[in-house]
Amino acid sequence: MLDASVVDRLRSIVGDRYVLVRDAELLAYQSDGLPGYHKRPSVAVFPGSRDETIDVVRALAAVGAPFVSRGAGTGLSGGALADDVVLLGLHRLKGILDMDIARMRATVEPGVVNATLNKRLGPHGVFYAPDPSSEAACTIGGNVAENSGGPHCLKYGVTLNHVLAATVLLPDGEVLELGDRDGGMAGYDLLGAFVGSEGCFGVALDVTVRLTRRPESVRTALADFTSVADAARATSAIVASGVVPAALEFMDNGTIRVVEESIFAAGYPADAAAILLIEVDGSAEGADADMELVRGLCVECGARTVRVAANEAERTRLWQGRKKAFGAMGRLAPNLAVQDAVIPRTQLTQVLAQLHAIADSHGVTVCNVFHAGDGNLHPNISYADGDADQARRVHEAMGAMMKACVDAGGSITGEHGVGLDKLQYMPMLFDEPTLAAMCDLRSAFDPERRANPGKVVPIHSCREWLAAPSLRSASSGDGDAR
Repeated sequence: MLDASVVDRLRSIVGDRYVLVRDAELLAYQSDGLPGYHKRPSVAVFPGSRDETIDVVRALAAVGAPFVSRGAGTGLSGGALADDVVLLGLHRLKGILDMDIARMRATVEPGVVNATLNKRLGPHGVFYAPDPSSEAACTIGGNVAENSGGPHCLKYGVTLNHVLAATVLLPDGEVLELGDRDGGMAGYDLLGAFVGSEGCFGVALDVTVRLTRRPESVRTALADFTSVADAARATSAIVASGVVPAALEFMDNGTIRVVEESIFAAGYPADAAAILLIEVDGSAEGADADMELVRGLCVECGARTVRVAANEAERTRLWQGRKKAFGAMGRLAPNLAVQDAVIPRTQLTQVLAQLHAIADSHGVTVCNVFHAGDGNLHPNISYADGDADQARRVHEAMGAMMKACVDAGGSITGEHGVGLDKLQYMPMLFDEPTLAAMCDLRSAFDPERRANPGKVVPIHSCREWLAAPSLRSASSGDGDAR
């Protein structure tokens, strides 16, 4: 708990209403979008402006207090959880500071919601391309922290590809300008290091993003299959054809049934073993030609039907089912474990079979909904709250699934980040010198390790930890914290 004088200082900066200290008030901030982790902040503070944010961080720096930045809390790795430290909520910083359509850029504060920005951009015929499934709630600051992707990153790229510059507040209170709002670059790419740093390098005060012209035409199709293997083969065939879909999404039967039994029902065939949601865009003639090619490839690979959305309403309904799939999982059980591994597309059939075999061996049920076009898997296992044995089996199954993905030539995360959830898997991918180099980079931004402590890199990889027995004896060993 912070000293009362520090809490009083925070109240003087942001006002009494925006500093929370009571357990009942802090309860809402003990989890993020991944409900299996619970960490209670000691204090939550919500600045309402750039200057207030700077003053808060400098007040915390003056007493050496750690803090965790948080936007909408939609993350899926436990990355925005504050474990008995200060939670710095940024959702009040929601100003769209500039929309320069001529230069195809916009500058926004970190609390701006993706969907809100695109609503403002819509009349100008442009959009901000990254579209996480939580786009109706997630914020640009959170996108930057996690280097978020989404269904359309297959063609348009992840957040890093759309951030031109950022004003960054370091944990010691220094303000830096990273990147170039005109798209140039000189010197080291510090902006590239900051994007995806999961809040461990500091706070984004504003972000300048690249805008993209809306395509002339969009075609969205639903292909359904009686075999998971056929849907996986169709995925590889589409990508190998040279067509670059705007999106290529996969849902298996377990996910289809959960969605169709929920308020998000999208008209998916409930008896399908798997469906692919495929979108192409471009000129009208080009989109039609691409969709005709995609349709033929799906049929060749065993698709039972390929249905192209007839209008915008039907297209929106198809996408609603996909983007609300995680929410629909709440019908099965109150807790959800979801992973975020990336594998080569050519390994889809084999790895999906392995995931189901692992689930069966651990007595749990896995549902798959993921970005098939870039091999970004999202196996989901729902489980009961308070059932310790089931929780143990779920987490053991998830560990085995992650190992299977890494053994197939994959990675442990594509867009959700490492946070707390994937700390234990980092040594699967990186040797100790590489992990230590990550710690060194973090130290360049935050030498005292006060920003988002306990996240991303296991503490035993840090050079100063290895060199200091006192740190080792004081540590619980579960994070890069001090």
